[in-house]
Amino acid sequence: MDRPRFRAYFLHPRFWLLWLGLGLLWLITQLPYVVLLKCGRGLGALMYWGARSRRQIAARNLQLCFPDLPAVERKRLLKENFASTGIAFFETAMSWWWPTERLAPLAHIEGLEQLKQAQAEGQGVILMAVHFTTLEIGAALLGQQHTIDGMYREHKNPLFDFVQRRGRERHNLDASAIEREDVRAMLKVLRAGRAIWYAPDQDYGLKQSLFVPLFGISAATVTATTKFARLGKARVVPFTQKRLDDGAGYRLVIHSPLEDFPGESEEADCLRINQWAESAIRECPEQYLWAHRRFKTRPEGEPTLYKKRR
Repeated sequence: MDRPRFRAYFLHPRFWLLWLGLGLLWLITQLPYVVLLKCGRGLGALMYWGARSRRQIAARNLQLCFPDLPAVERKRLLKENFASTGIAFFETAMSWWWPTERLAPLAHIEGLEQLKQAQAEGQGVILMAVHFTTLEIGAALLGQQHTIDGMYREHKNPLFDFVQRRGRERHNLDASAIEREDVRAMLKVLRAGRAIWYAPDQDYGLKQSLFVPLFGISAATVTATTKFARLGKARVVPFTQKRLDDGAGYRLVIHSPLEDFPGESEEADCLRINQWAESAIRECPEQYLWAHRRFKTRPEGEPTLYKKRR
């Protein structure tokens, strides 16, 4: 995929409101990091009360995944999750626009040798992650230390798509954002010995998915991880990230590659992935993207687990 280029079309009046919003966000992100964290928590509080449908989805997910947690604790976790989501709004802007020298000190990376060793051996890497609210800044911080490509979904607004792609690709001169439906490009970069960020923890429907447990609930889980690892001759290397409570930045951990992967069957691989995802989420559940309807697709005959949208 070619690098994003600025077009005169982006100066059309239809984009002026977006330009204004982006400019305001850029100005806010010049504030100190600790101030941005507080701003994010404030935004999260507004979202908690204003985004009713998302709040209901997140609350339902927490109820399904942590049924033994007292209701008062789940509510506290829900509010913390919205605070984390609000902070992520400013973290995204930081990852797009902060100078490298300002962003880099926030990174506390462990296991970088896993990627360097694979690169030295010409081995492709599927950097397997989950959708934490810190995913944008986590990828940016890691990208400053090692070239990683990323799966990408084109935004409907061409100006926002331009800003988003340029922000994501700026940390590596040769990094690229790959459209998530472009399997051929995905396999090409893996066979070339590159590392690509990939998260298989969302519900993409029945197509190319199997039902395996996640938090004890049957969850439609994509089999693509197995296919990519096999066809791309790649290692699957788990990657986790966490926003540190003391405001010191982010702990990024590149774990050891999964052994004997792919395994005996796609179902066994999916189960293994979900078990890993569950353990990663349990480490910092307040920073996970609970507003996604993870259990939307149900096995035949099972009722929906969410309220119907109006």
